[in-house]
Amino acid sequence: MRKLIASTFVSLDGVMQAPGGPEEDPTGGFAFGGWTFNHWDEAMGRSMDGFDGKGRELLLGRRTYEIFEAYWPYQPADSPIAQTLNAARKHVASRTLKKVAWNNSTLLDRDVVAAVGGLKSKSGQDLQIIGSGNLIQTLWAASLIDEYNVWTFPVVLGRGKRLFEAGTKAGALRLVASRTSATGVVMSTYAPAGDVPLGSFVQTEPSAKEIDRRAKLKREAG
Repeated sequence: MRKLIASTFVSLDGVMQAPGGPEEDPTGGFAFGGWTFNHWDEAMGRSMDGFDGKGRELLLGRRTYEIFEAYWPYQPADSPIAQTLNAARKHVASRTLKKVAWNNSTLLDRDVVAAVGGLKSKSGQDLQIIGSGNLIQTLWAASLIDEYNVWTFPVVLGRGKRLFEAGTKAGALRLVASRTSATGVVMSTYAPAGDVPLGSFVQTEPSAKEIDRRAKLKREAG
């Protein structure tokens, strides 16, 4: 079974809306579009695995698809990322789109959980989600995502669409890899790790039996 990998940029408070520019997604009056721009450095540009679609098929939500479709086909022909994204096979999850015009794009069935489960069961390249917050939350709830590639930028935005919204199903993640850019961006890879493990730092009072045992040990020692 091929893997499903989700890649996204988030602020320190978990917002993922409009990282690339002011006009990208102003939904809800969001005024901080382009919040990642001034944190990019050369090393980050060389570490774009998971965001460039290379060697994978893309799985996109409607909003991310529309942003990409309006941008990448019109970039210079010698742009490596544009070449990769334009050529990649793209699966689009949408309840409202009737057709998709971007090269190698197809609409998924309305039951996105069943459709993605079917894609994963077929042989082929791994599947790559880029952005697409609503889609990530749906597939997280269905336990279909195998890996999370999350770049956390050192900004607090206070409002906007979040990677995990209130009411998201609880679950644990295991850190697989992490590195930090010169501008303070933490680039982390996580894998799902089942239920949230619980514990307590609160110390309970020892039982009468335990008190007697400790007293006996103290007498014997001394």
